[in-house]
Amino acid sequence: MGIKIIFEAIFLFGSLYLLARAEPIEDKHALLDFINNTSHSRNLNWDERTSVCNNWTGVTCNHGNSRVIAVRLPGIGFRGRIPLNTLRRLSALQILSLRSNGFSGPFPTDLLELGNLTSLYLQFNNFQGPVPWDFSVWKNLYIINLSNNAFNGSIPPSITNLTHLTALSLANNSLSGDIPELNIPSLQVLDLSNNNLTGVVPRSLLRFPSSAFAGNKISPETSQPPVLPPTAQPKKHSSKFSESAILGIVIGSSALAFMSIALLLIVTNRKKENVKATAVNSKKKEKSLKRAASDHHDTNGNLVFFEGCNLAFDLEDLLRASAEVLGKGTFGTTYKAALEDATIVAVKRLREFSIGRKDFEQQMEVVGNIRHENVAPLRSYYYSKDEKLMVYDFYSQGSVSILLHAKRGEDRIPLDWETRLKIAIGAARGIAYIHLQDGEKLVHGNIKASNVFLNSQNYGCVSDLGLATLMSPITPPALRTAGYRAPEVTQTRKVSQATDVYSYGVLLLELLTGKSPVYTSGSDEVIHLVRWVQSVVREEWTGEVFDVQLLRYPNIEEEMVAMLQIGMSCVARMPERRPKMADVVKMVEYIRSVNTGNRPSSETKSPGSTPNLTPSGAQIGSSSVS
Repeated sequence: MGIKIIFEAIFLFGSLYLLARAEPIEDKHALLDFINNTSHSRNLNWDERTSVCNNWTGVTCNHGNSRVIAVRLPGIGFRGRIPLNTLRRLSALQILSLRSNGFSGPFPTDLLELGNLTSLYLQFNNFQGPVPWDFSVWKNLYIINLSNNAFNGSIPPSITNLTHLTALSLANNSLSGDIPELNIPSLQVLDLSNNNLTGVVPRSLLRFPSSAFAGNKISPETSQPPVLPPTAQPKKHSSKFSESAILGIVIGSSALAFMSIALLLIVTNRKKENVKATAVNSKKKEKSLKRAASDHHDTNGNLVFFEGCNLAFDLEDLLRASAEVLGKGTFGTTYKAALEDATIVAVKRLREFSIGRKDFEQQMEVVGNIRHENVAPLRSYYYSKDEKLMVYDFYSQGSVSILLHAKRGEDRIPLDWETRLKIAIGAARGIAYIHLQDGEKLVHGNIKASNVFLNSQNYGCVSDLGLATLMSPITPPALRTAGYRAPEVTQTRKVSQATDVYSYGVLLLELLTGKSPVYTSGSDEVIHLVRWVQSVVREEWTGEVFDVQLLRYPNIEEEMVAMLQIGMSCVARMPERRPKMADVVKMVEYIRSVNTGNRPSSETKSPGSTPNLTPSGAQIGSSSVS
């Protein structure tokens, strides 16, 4: 009996294990057949040994991981025809996006077998020939976009059978003939522009703007408007009033109505002002990235992705994303962009500056190939004459600046010492690694708290690197960022690795004091953090420097003093008296190793580290401030 129970338990756990590792095997093989028989310029991480549901770029499964329900592969660089008997095997597929590629040939017959499709995106390819005559096979379709191809022939009337359709785009093809009646009440978006269509706009489509039909040979005469039923037709009545009496009544009524409306507007306008202002600001935040696309016409080309990036979207996805302004910095505006597939990325839209494509792309290649746990990876970029975008991972906790200086209220949890120390260690590692790149010549050039984030282990992670070199000579900074700039930058407008060390030193002082690099006192006096710390230390009032919120933590005074000494050495006025970042890494890691008895983690993670380093307080502070 006991043996039977044991076997049943083993069987149960085995079944649960297999369910946990469930994979849509047939769908996986179909996708492998598709990718292995299609030419493409960008590598995908589709490997038979990995999970199609959890690891494959652009693939989404249902909740039980039993079927593939979405394939999004825009801008992968596909060429040629879609191989037969591949995608048709994905019978549960609901969303297919192959836009912005180089597919050619007739409309893929495989897609006609996908009866569960709800969204089909094939725009910006080289498909040709007629579009499918029978659209009724896709009875669940909500969105169809076949624009910017070379389709010809006529628009099939069977589209009217798609009772759930909300968006239809067939623009920029070579379609001809009359536009059929498309009596689809759910249809909200229509674009048939720039084809060879003739005839008149059918009655069912008169509700759409003229731009939906522009660039065709449509007759200016539209279909006759619907005839009113007899009961609704106006009847003529003989007037019993003279023309002057009627005119007086009209004028008097108009004046009374005008005064009433004016009074109503005055009363309600004040109530709406605040609401309107809030709504306008909200709309500005949400639409900023979208407006960026409409403001500039030169948006041809594709996003360039770097090796190992698992993101799958194109420029159109990015510009249509719901966007929220995160901040405006020295080099541009950063947005939080939420894509249609729920992916969230950070997008920096660079301000206008003159730089050639070659120089820009060379710098992006250097930056984009840096992979380090304390450097925010550049995932992709876009370059055109009028628009330059950089795409990064989104860090949900926000920047160190927000975490450190957000409005301090009862519900706010201040940064504890442990977190501040990890921020300092991580940022130092990241900057030191950057300084080793490009023949040990690469400079970050814009180190500040708003460009440092927390990675998954809550260590500092630096972002926004490489732009200072492109912008050199850099523009005068705003007051709030001026405090990070080394003295020589103000004079020469050029950045170096030594100026990065200075900026990092300011960051350390910021973490220790809880104060911004430049702030105003109660008497509106502008105070520079570096000068204030130097004056306090010179008067031997070191204890007055530290953030009062850190005083609640016991046994950290020695660590804070050691961190202060490192910060002071980094902000030495003369560049040659500042330590190298590789040495700074060793020093900040040594702070914690002294108290815990652990060796510095730089033995395995930080560049140029040596496990035998044991600096004394005198050594740390040997580069005195001058």
